[in-house]
Amino acid sequence: MKKADIFEFFHRLAEANPSPETELHFGNNYQLLVAVVLSAQSTDVGVNRATRLLFEVVKTPAQMVALGVDGLKQHIKTIGLFNAKAKNVIALSKILVAEHCGEVPADRDALEKLPGVGRKTANVVMNCAFGAETFAVDTHIFRVGNRTGLAPGKTPLAVEKQLEAKTPAPFRVGAHHWLILHGRYICKARKPECWRCPVADLCSFRPKSGLQSDKQQTKD
Repeated sequence: MKKADIFEFFHRLAEANPSPETELHFGNNYQLLVAVVLSAQSTDVGVNRATRLLFEVVKTPAQMVALGVDGLKQHIKTIGLFNAKAKNVIALSKILVAEHCGEVPADRDALEKLPGVGRKTANVVMNCAFGAETFAVDTHIFRVGNRTGLAPGKTPLAVEKQLEAKTPAPFRVGAHHWLILHGRYICKARKPECWRCPVADLCSFRPKSGLQSDKQQTKD
């Protein structure tokens, strides 16, 4: 995709959604970190349902440690891999208390040292909590980057590096939100809804699903 097309691509997504945000619910940076860790291989809707009552009683790492693994499991047992996630959340909470004065560090390397926190999770936290220009490549962004030709790559890291290099300055903070929402609701895995896509003419994906049938209906 050409430089001018990339600018137009993000410009159109930004016009449709000027202030993109994560769909995870949280009240502070610590709750954000927990929610993102819990969201691995789970939907945001499912995580929000599980954390609704949890976040009413747990707002700090110390409170999470006091709740304990078994107590946390009772709140998150409806989401996938809840046993392992509960152990990781308690472990990372202990580290935050012991090494970071109970605060979420504004440093990607420090975040990646926490149990259950990989590069994608760290990038989400850096972006949402601290406004960093990071690109958290999940399955949606990986698909959109490759399918559209915006940021092709064989691995999530390769796509991330492409986005880092190509995303224009005005759109760098919101880029990963626009792309994940685009992949979640329009550029879907099984059947992308190209007929209502605002960037369909800039996209390299062929064939565009729905466009031919729409043209035919117009003729009829």
